[in-house]
Amino acid sequence: MASKTTKYAMIPLLGMSLLAAGCGGGGGNASGDYEDTSNETTPITFSYFSADASPNWNRMQDEVGKKLTEVTGVTLNGEFAVTGGGQDRVALMAASGEYPDIVSAKGEVNKLVDAGALIDLAPLIEQYAPNLQKLYGDYMDRLKYSNEDPSIYVLPTYAGVGNTYFDATGGFKLQHRVLEELGYPEIRTTEDFEKALKDYVKLHPTIDGQPTIPLTLDADDWRIQITVTNPAFWATGAHDDGEYFINPDSYEAMLHVKRPEEKEYFRWLNKLYNEGLLDKESFVQKSDQYKSKIASGRVLGLIDQDWGFADAENALKTSGKYDQTYATFPVTMSEEYLDHTFQDTGFMSGWGIGISTTNPDPVRTIKFFDYLASEEGQVLINWGIEGEHYNIEDGKRVIPEEVLNEKNNNAGPFQKETGIGLYGNIAPHYGDGVKDSTDNYYTTNFPEQIVASYSDVDRKTLEQYGATTYKDLFPKEDEFPVKPWGAAYNLPVPSGSSYSVAFQKSQDIIRKRIPEAILSTPEKFDEVFQTMLSELDKAGASEMEKEYTELVKARVELWSGSATPTE
Repeated sequence: MASKTTKYAMIPLLGMSLLAAGCGGGGGNASGDYEDTSNETTPITFSYFSADASPNWNRMQDEVGKKLTEVTGVTLNGEFAVTGGGQDRVALMAASGEYPDIVSAKGEVNKLVDAGALIDLAPLIEQYAPNLQKLYGDYMDRLKYSNEDPSIYVLPTYAGVGNTYFDATGGFKLQHRVLEELGYPEIRTTEDFEKALKDYVKLHPTIDGQPTIPLTLDADDWRIQITVTNPAFWATGAHDDGEYFINPDSYEAMLHVKRPEEKEYFRWLNKLYNEGLLDKESFVQKSDQYKSKIASGRVLGLIDQDWGFADAENALKTSGKYDQTYATFPVTMSEEYLDHTFQDTGFMSGWGIGISTTNPDPVRTIKFFDYLASEEGQVLINWGIEGEHYNIEDGKRVIPEEVLNEKNNNAGPFQKETGIGLYGNIAPHYGDGVKDSTDNYYTTNFPEQIVASYSDVDRKTLEQYGATTYKDLFPKEDEFPVKPWGAAYNLPVPSGSSYSVAFQKSQDIIRKRIPEAILSTPEKFDEVFQTMLSELDKAGASEMEKEYTELVKARVELWSGSATPTE
């Protein structure tokens, strides 16, 4: 899962699937010596596949895309997954031997490595990519595929290097008008959150002639992880490692839903359901229906990442219904727990872009990525074009008010037309808070700009809680140790093994039994939950967890720079 500004933009996804490792399965130039025979002024088109959807992709006919083509001569013929994280499409590639020139397979990259579909990028980076070398710097060890195979098959693009998170975009959310009418009550625990829902729905049982929905969830396919199961570890003081909880002392892994603390979180959802506070359609509705309800303004509370419902919230903004948008809080089961959203993972290598063995010009491709990683390229993809999307005032990049208004309140069409923010998952990039040679931030996500992007309603709510940004309400990074394994949700695991079978069985069980437990009567809850635990044991969860524990330990070794390749 992803809960921070770019991590889960990200995303949506975060923790829904796992990278898997092969043993030197990649193909490409075995000698590692690539001769540069390309003509950088000649236009060239590369085919590109991404396991993420990209509804605003405009075939690089947006303003940023046109500028990229003008500077580099490169055009991307993009294909994007619509559903399922691209699993079927990547599997077909691996089986057929027909690959796009550039591929971003996310959690399915193991299939391509095992098929020999991806080249080792290390020689290309060394020969032709000074900006990439500068970007990744001391983190080059984290780009290696595994202890057994230290090749670099992907350039990480789902996390910014040197990133500082300046705002909270995921968590428990309440409409601003709910908070205002109730006098801005403290929202710290699930009890506080529940009381706000109860008090407001009692005052307003209907909104615009329709029944008020206190809380709704989106359990459509992998989205169940984002709004149902992953919030259980946030609410019980655990950190985000996808489907696992990693013991910070021993590195032992266990499926996080097995934690007794999380059982009580699901019992709380069961209580809400039986008291009529949880939308009864939560586990049967599609994502579009979920968003439609939010856009109607009658959903009081959410438990989600901003990217999961951004379209619906943008519709509310377009209609001027800012009081029906949402404030974000670090809610836990009790005050003994701290929300670990901002626990530092260091640079999270993992998901990113690779170059296939059938790519007609790997040198030209790596030079394209190198341009994207350059200062000029970074400013272009993050800020746009000077004089059109930003101006320089007293040496600082400033977004004009009319452009900022479109960016904040008409986000989809703005991105499709301008391309700003559209190339983040294609480009290796610096994180928020990193400055360029002009002492300007590479990205537009920094405190002053974040505050400028808030609506007046956001600012009013934050002022009532003594905060400037939503992050101010959350525990800070220095309250937690840095995680030496990063985030386990993008950890390589062996493909085609008993682990993969057991993991899929475990997910099928969890996705069936957790909703069943939540929708049961209170008297039946314990029985259903115990059934889930028993089924997980029978499915081989214990052995799977032991194997994963060893993988976590191996990653710590690899990322520490102490690992040596195994013959």
